[in-house]
Amino acid sequence: MDMTVTPLRPETGDDALTIAGVCLSSRLFIGTAGYPTQAIMRDAVAASGAEVVTASIRRVSLQGHGSDTVKILKGRRFLPNTAGCETARDAIMTAELAREALDTTWIKVEVIGDRETLYPDVAELIEACRHLVDAGFTVLPYCNDDPIVCRRLEDLGCAAVMPMGSLIGSGMGVANPANIELICRRASVPVIVDAGIGTASDATIAMELGAAACLVNTAVAKADDPVRMARAMARAVEAGRDAHLAGRIPRRGRAEPSSPQLGLVGS
Repeated sequence: MDMTVTPLRPETGDDALTIAGVCLSSRLFIGTAGYPTQAIMRDAVAASGAEVVTASIRRVSLQGHGSDTVKILKGRRFLPNTAGCETARDAIMTAELAREALDTTWIKVEVIGDRETLYPDVAELIEACRHLVDAGFTVLPYCNDDPIVCRRLEDLGCAAVMPMGSLIGSGMGVANPANIELICRRASVPVIVDAGIGTASDATIAMELGAAACLVNTAVAKADDPVRMARAMARAVEAGRDAHLAGRIPRRGRAEPSSPQLGLVGS
């Protein structure tokens, strides 16, 4: 097992990722579920360089029983989530438990409306986010890739929005790049593409579209080599961000030579 630890590399200047006044060291967020072992999970998180790690508050050992994810990943910023909740009431109660148990106001809000697709229930999600923002939480909602829904969540006071790239765990990548690009262009809070990332190129595409960050879990946890994939994801996010800032050339329906035609030998 490669035990190389990728050091956190804080961004500086105007392009630093800041959420709720906190400057983050990486634009890659990583989940903690589904790894073959806790040791592999620990090594993959280290290789990713991610500062923010997510975990379901219903899975994390809060009393020290069994696999204690919090202790294993000490020093990272935990973003507990409300995975498994199907109503605003359940999500609110879970968030309150997370705040008390983990001493954090950060919460990723998930309210699932359909068990087959794991699509969010938008009405319940908005209700939960409104309550949690008013209660002093730093709210990062998982939502569908709808620009109007993202705008409403931003207007409620959410610190970021987390539109789905595609179905959770599907590995289909960014299914609707036009919507993600529109959300990124219009948002005044960070946009974190969440769900559906399957490999490093998917993360690069999301970042090229203007996302502030990507959240990955299954793509790393279920890879043949999770540690190597985590390292690839870290590089992919950096490459995508650089490409977005650099600005791509326009697409054309015809060839255009990169070298001038005048002055050729024999012309």
